[in-house]
Amino acid sequence: MTRDIKEILKTYWGYDDFRSLQEEIIRSVLDGKDTLALMPTGGGKSLTYQVSGLAMEGVCLVVTPLIALMKDQVEDLKNRGIPAEAIYTGMRRDRVESIINKCIYDTVKFLYVSPERLYSERFREKLRLMNVCLITVDEAHCISQWGYDFRPPYLRIAEVREFFPGVATLALTATATPEVVEDIQKQLHFSTPNVLSKSFRRENISYVIRDTEAKPLELFNILSKVQGGAIVYVRTRLKASSIAAFLNKSGIKSDFYHAGLSSAQRARRQEAWKSGKVPVVVATNAFGMGIDKADVRVVVHYDVPDSPEAYFQEAGRAGRDGKRAYAVLLSSRAALGGLQKRIDDAFPPKDYILRVYEALANYYQLGEGEGQGRAFEFNLKLFARNFKLNEARVMSAISILGVVGFLGYTTDINSRSRVMFTVLRDRLYEFETGDPLLERLMVLLMRNYAGIFVQDAYVDEGFLADQLDVTRKVLYDAFISLAKRKIIRYVPGDVKPYIVYYQPRLPLSYITIGREAYENRKELFVTKIGAMARYIRDDETCRQLLLMEYFGQKEEKPCGICDVCIGKKKRLHREERKSLEERILQVLARQNTNIRELVRQLGEDKEVVVEQIRKLLDEGKIQYVSTLELGLTEKS
Repeated sequence: MTRDIKEILKTYWGYDDFRSLQEEIIRSVLDGKDTLALMPTGGGKSLTYQVSGLAMEGVCLVVTPLIALMKDQVEDLKNRGIPAEAIYTGMRRDRVESIINKCIYDTVKFLYVSPERLYSERFREKLRLMNVCLITVDEAHCISQWGYDFRPPYLRIAEVREFFPGVATLALTATATPEVVEDIQKQLHFSTPNVLSKSFRRENISYVIRDTEAKPLELFNILSKVQGGAIVYVRTRLKASSIAAFLNKSGIKSDFYHAGLSSAQRARRQEAWKSGKVPVVVATNAFGMGIDKADVRVVVHYDVPDSPEAYFQEAGRAGRDGKRAYAVLLSSRAALGGLQKRIDDAFPPKDYILRVYEALANYYQLGEGEGQGRAFEFNLKLFARNFKLNEARVMSAISILGVVGFLGYTTDINSRSRVMFTVLRDRLYEFETGDPLLERLMVLLMRNYAGIFVQDAYVDEGFLADQLDVTRKVLYDAFISLAKRKIIRYVPGDVKPYIVYYQPRLPLSYITIGREAYENRKELFVTKIGAMARYIRDDETCRQLLLMEYFGQKEEKPCGICDVCIGKKKRLHREERKSLEERILQVLARQNTNIRELVRQLGEDKEVVVEQIRKLLDEGKIQYVSTLELGLTEKS
């Protein structure tokens, strides 16, 4: 039995109608069809599976690679009165078991997990016991080796589908070429092909290329003219901090953001940007996923992205409110010339990859046959320095080893927060907080964490927030309040990078890196880099049409607002003016005449003719030969 989807939309979200394509996607899923939905960034993808899940009986399983997005979505659903949970590495075992049991007994509607979770045999056994009504695959392009962000754990989703015959799968992505669209359906074992696609055209975004050898100055000029939020994408963490410092020194308030910051730092900077306190954020590609800010007026790419997919997704964070916005890519001869180095860094030689594999095993002191299923915290800078390796090539080598299936890099491991009481239990009564929430929190901590008065206790903030019936933000503020009163010591948890061994350490002679994992993917990467270079160099084709053609959507109508279209209008304008000038001179060569007669003979708008007459008078090509009549000068 299914509930009315319009009623669900109104009850939980307060909307009367769906946005373009949303209803079609939902009805496709409710008809039991495997569905691939292509919707640009900001198109309302999450609503399609949330309404679908609420319309059916059972649990909607959502596979997504982003912990931060999981937490935001779960909190948002709970605030709407919808039971939702997320499972990610770093949670207490009893907390995970509790969530799984709630799902088995149908008291949870949405369960969010990372693709890496599907490697757990224990989780897969428990999953079989759930009444799963829909499998949702977010960022579905990650399942395709032809995609720009391939993640091997996504390939396990097809195995999970076998547990639930007859249950539909909804795959969602904002960017996919025709090849990737076909591969997603193949890898997810779609019963029949079924693609619902929204046009990738963004009528309100003006795509612009700025060719400059003075990028900092050009960036300042762009941002100084913008009223509203702005994102500046860069390739490195160092560049993010240095450019933010430059902008602040130049009078443009900004901050930087990258994966190397603590989760608390990232949350604070993201909130300051969303609220408008800091209008500009300079960030690596770690910023943006799940960010819902409607009034971003400009997205600037300081460096050339690796692919049109990455560019389109990041640029698409501009103008979600439908008002005019700009996507500016800064290019230069040096930037285009450096693309070959980027290819070399992304695909280091195979012997270099083996060297990284060996170095990682030595770094973690793993003997042959050891390590399978274990996760180790990873400090890239320290590792690269210790073994005299290049950081960019190390990450590329790890990515290729992940494709082959030996080991992987993940941030799906959330180090838990630590709490310890700094006063004796007997003296707690002396502290009058005057806040019922703080009192309840202290009681909850004492009841659930033995030894918390003598050593740090690792706490599960999801569990505590649920018990107190508050959001994580309110819980965080409560911990900070207790810490400021010197009642507890509080060390917030953080999301850190880890290396996970999918197989035990093997002798190097057993490590094979085949053509599919290396040569084929390198050729694809070269193609995508080449597509970006063509996008930058083509100054004759509408930018919007170029991007749409790349994604297999062929249209003929230019956008009219990109730099190419505007440049053509200006050239046409100049050509038309030149033609009108020649016609005026031809009329006056035959005989002197007045302005009214000129306008009549030329058949043009009076204001346009008068403007061109003024120009010719200023240039000395024509003159007044009497009070009303115009004629040629000797110069003409």
